[in-house]
Amino acid sequence: MYGFSIQLSSPSFEALIQRVTDALREEGFGVLADIDVQATLRNKLGVERLPYRILGACNPPLAKRAIEAEPDIGLLLPCNVVVRQEASGDYVVAFMDPLPVLGLVQKAELEELGREVRARLQRVCAALTA
Repeated sequence: MYGFSIQLSSPSFEALIQRVTDALREEGFGVLADIDVQATLRNKLGVERLPYRILGACNPPLAKRAIEAEPDIGLLLPCNVVVRQEASGDYVVAFMDPLPVLGLVQKAELEELGREVRARLQRVCAALTA
């Protein structure tokens, strides 16, 4: 599996984006990219869909360790977090699982790092239910 997710309710999509961003910050992640898929599909294809955002999360000290272990690891970074609304009105927050992604490189130090990043993202996920 390449990710894990949680289903939540929220007063609004933007409030949930803020909750996710805050929970990421608590684990040392910043959001480097915020891709609004809903707006892109509307503007480029005229397609209407429910809110869908991809947050590119990065923890600079962990990213530094990854790049030092494998200079081209940036091809597999940052850690993506998807926040999307379902037809039911509920929201899903899905996290990329860094362990299988970093495991593609087959370097012990990156597998160890993948476990550490996974643990941090799992804590973010757990914080969203608290």
